[in-house]
Amino acid sequence: MAHNKHTWYEEAVFYHMYPLGMTGAPRQNAETAAADRFTELDLWVSHIKSLNCSAVYIGPLFESSTHGYDTRDFRAVDRRLGTNEDFINFVNLCHKNGIRVVVDGVFNHTGREFFAFQDICINREASPYRDWYKGVNFGFNSPMGDSFGYEAWHGIWELPCLNLHHQDVKNYLLDTVRFWVREFDIDGIRLDCANVLDFQFMKELRQVSNAVKPDFWLMGEVIHGEYSRWVNDEMLHSVTNYEMHKSIYSAHNDHNYFELAHNVRRLEAVARELYTFVDNHDEDRIASKLNSKAHLKPVYALLFTLPGIPSIYYGGEWGTEGRRTPYSDDGLRPAIAISEAASRSCELTELIRKLGQIHLAEEAYHGGSYKELLLTNRQYAFARLSEDVSMITAVNNDENPASVNIPFNTGADVCTDLLTGRTFTIQGDRIQIELEGNDAVILRITEG
Repeated sequence: MAHNKHTWYEEAVFYHMYPLGMTGAPRQNAETAAADRFTELDLWVSHIKSLNCSAVYIGPLFESSTHGYDTRDFRAVDRRLGTNEDFINFVNLCHKNGIRVVVDGVFNHTGREFFAFQDICINREASPYRDWYKGVNFGFNSPMGDSFGYEAWHGIWELPCLNLHHQDVKNYLLDTVRFWVREFDIDGIRLDCANVLDFQFMKELRQVSNAVKPDFWLMGEVIHGEYSRWVNDEMLHSVTNYEMHKSIYSAHNDHNYFELAHNVRRLEAVARELYTFVDNHDEDRIASKLNSKAHLKPVYALLFTLPGIPSIYYGGEWGTEGRRTPYSDDGLRPAIAISEAASRSCELTELIRKLGQIHLAEEAYHGGSYKELLLTNRQYAFARLSEDVSMITAVNNDENPASVNIPFNTGADVCTDLLTGRTFTIQGDRIQIELEGNDAVILRITEG
């Protein structure tokens, strides 16, 4: 199989780690010495590899005051996790296991303890950093008791917004990226709040990342908007596909595959580049969102076979539940000891392992075209096509079995479901499939 045509990220299956949560680190960073939580994080690598994931997105990672997004120091690993040296070792361990590493770049705002903000607090108008932040105004006091006002992200005063039009700020952040690649050898960055980041800054970031590492990957957090505004040759390689996330779970809760199929068609031009997920550190767990846990099988089958770069959020492989409250996201970011992996393992774990294996092995999923074959409220079938292999996914969100007749022109007589080994007959240009309730099949058909 010719794998060399694709970049590592076009082939990747991601595992998303939220290290402060998964290791049970303290909520507030009042530590003086560095902790040793990478000893625990390192143990996850073999588990991640066993799930057939080929990349991790780990973050937030850098020194912050609380949840990780109020950065205190962009060039030091959060001491609640460990030292820069510990993270270097973690990346090496991942690379040895064939796993790429992507980190959080929180470039829209900093925490209040960041050196530039502190300098303005002390020196006010005389600070060389007074223009590093948006809307700095010495005519009024902030609600935090500062002797000046400033623009804060979503009105959260702990998160003052950086002024990305200022060349010194851009230089500082671009140098930080060079530092991360040089020190840690990371393979990509997930840009926090990419939907509000300055476009010119993202263009400069793309040029710098192309220069520091040829296959460096830039992925942005974008919730709403026309994804192609960000995903193009000048800016980012990918953004988070929130539209698909929403339509995957509601297609099952509402028994309506039309919504999902419509979304896939609408996004078809960029869909293959997008980062796809069914839950993450900001969203309720998919096992809590679905009205029926029996839908986890079709949901994950779709995640791994629809266009996009699939990702598993830690704990998802065990059907972990969790919801956010109006006051806290902690329920989405639980401490889980990796020593419990074996005892938590279940049917879903095996399914995800198998889906990862199929996704990595099949060229059709690394940018292959998409073709809708059959669509009703409760059944949906589509093909992903490479040069000589067709992969067909058929899903059923009904509790009852369904018999579907899928139109597909192939020279073969039978085909096999890669998940169970069951075979189905092909008569002329139709494939006859009996789907169990809440089931999924993935068929591989070699042309001719």
